[in-house]
Amino acid sequence: MIITGAPVEHLAFEEVDYWNELVKIMEWSKTHVYSTIHICWGAQAGLYHHYGVNKYILPDKVFGVFPEILCDEYDFLTNGFDEIHYTPHSRHTAIDEEALKKVPQLSVLSRSDEIGSNVIVTKDYRQIFITGHFEYSKDTLSTEYWRDVNLGRKIHIPFNYYPEDDPNKEPILKWRSHANLLYRNWLNYVYQLTPYT
Repeated sequence: MIITGAPVEHLAFEEVDYWNELVKIMEWSKTHVYSTIHICWGAQAGLYHHYGVNKYILPDKVFGVFPEILCDEYDFLTNGFDEIHYTPHSRHTAIDEEALKKVPQLSVLSRSDEIGSNVIVTKDYRQIFITGHFEYSKDTLSTEYWRDVNLGRKIHIPFNYYPEDDPNKEPILKWRSHANLLYRNWLNYVYQLTPYT
């Protein structure tokens, strides 16, 4: 199962209209799904519901393509990753890293000193939390940027995305290989270990 993000991060989780329904889905996934990936706000929601790790609003939006440090080069989920890899991020909130450290069931596989943890897993890989967007296409950040510019919203040029920080130039796709590795590794794991009865 994949639980994706939503543009509701400015709200407390319980204030989201469908929070109760999402909680039921997350609870159902614990007994009916072998492994669930939670992405962006979905990761924050999952960490909050399952482990009490809250989010907080950032003074500036995390927006761009950030270098991430591989924390465990031998983990199967990030097998094949370079020690430094890139992940797109687009969010106004971050998870409480200190609270995360206090949850013994969770391991951080990928993180950035600048923007925090990116790939977080349970010891049994039944739950995977990704704060960034490996799934983004080459143009997704550009579409978001120009949408906000055209609406007159305050937005900065995505970090480490356009050549020479020029939004009139075509962005460079820096995360495709690691995105492919992550999802292939996950699907291979699910395929091999899901018990079929």
